[in-house]
Amino acid sequence: MAQPYRHPQRRTRRARAFAAGAALALAAPLAACGSSDEGGVPVLNYYQFPVEHMQNVVDTCNQQAAGKYKIDYQVLPRTADDQRIQMVRRLAAKDSSMDILGMDVTWTQEFASANWIREFAGADRTQVTDGTLPGPLASGTYNDKLYAAPNNTNVQLLWYRKDLVPTPPKTWDEMIGMSRQLKQQGKPYQILTMGAQYEGLVVLFNSLVASAGGHVVSDDGKKAIMDAGAVKGLQELKAFATAGVTNASFSNMIEDDVRHAFQNNEGAFELNWPYVYASMQTENPQLAKDFAWTRYPAIDAGTPSVTTIGGSNLAVSSYSKHPDLAFDAVKCLRGPESQKYLAVNAGQPPSIESVYNDPDMAKAYPMRNELLDELKNAAPRPRTPAYQNLSTVVAAQLSPPSKIDPQKTADSLRKAIQDAIDSKGVLP
Repeated sequence: MAQPYRHPQRRTRRARAFAAGAALALAAPLAACGSSDEGGVPVLNYYQFPVEHMQNVVDTCNQQAAGKYKIDYQVLPRTADDQRIQMVRRLAAKDSSMDILGMDVTWTQEFASANWIREFAGADRTQVTDGTLPGPLASGTYNDKLYAAPNNTNVQLLWYRKDLVPTPPKTWDEMIGMSRQLKQQGKPYQILTMGAQYEGLVVLFNSLVASAGGHVVSDDGKKAIMDAGAVKGLQELKAFATAGVTNASFSNMIEDDVRHAFQNNEGAFELNWPYVYASMQTENPQLAKDFAWTRYPAIDAGTPSVTTIGGSNLAVSSYSKHPDLAFDAVKCLRGPESQKYLAVNAGQPPSIESVYNDPDMAKAYPMRNELLDELKNAAPRPRTPAYQNLSTVVAAQLSPPSKIDPQKTADSLRKAIQDAIDSKGVLP
């Protein structure tokens, strides 16, 4: 999924309460939450996955609104699939109690094509586009129109042991070669990353394809491509999976499995989201002294890598009774001060470039320069309203990665992806 896994040991009392509330919300997915006004003040229901300290941001925005409106934070389940199911059911029922939607970056095409979310136009569009990084901004567009405002963003980095690897690799081939040398020396050597049959494997594949200059679907999202660059990405994934440098459980590993394995001294390299930095400082401070980071590895020397973008966006529901107020509230919820607060306190990298230069970011994000460097040319997932189906078929055909036959797999994926694109309807 696009959002990174949260460290379970860092969940606050509020976060635990959020999870409980989310379970209750999922049990009654079509029940309206809140009312259209509260003492004469319009209420804006803001649906979002659980984020530590998000209520503080909501409270601040409500204070700044000064009675113009009141935002109510409606907490969704923790997993992206469950979040989407609840939203889709409500939107399909034209639920007018939904105002602001906190969406995974992969949902824009689907929700916009179904006319469930409103376009950001005029001054609303300008306010979002000014200063927002191009990679996150692309995730909020559909048919050259802006339907979602990037709230936060994310990309994976290459994390490594500087006591084992004094000079980090720049390419996959270099990294695999270093790993093999460490293995021969009897030292921790594994390259740890996500290979289970789920969205994490699709992200790995997408980053390899983008780094090879390839395309999975056409720019308009209507045709499966799987060009020469996509085949090259498959070749690299197959080579990595069969090089003898992965964990024995590679084809079953998700984000936290990878994090734990590296913290337990099993690896020399880790490809994962930035949340692993804070986890390492807390759970293995001794190893943290040698925990370093660099840009995601490239396929070819001299050609920068391209990594898959993550994060979340904010959209305004087509069925909101207060759309103008909802657009105004989005400006506050995803504004520079809100993004900086959540970056420092909740581990959410900003989508607004200027926030990375704030002095308060230095301690929380020592890797901010590398993040910003990658974000400037990050790749979205294949942009199609049928992305959920596409992701499912891609993950299935790539699992396990060691069994990939690059050209044959590409041909099979082309057909399966086209079938996914041509499917009718958007309900799960």
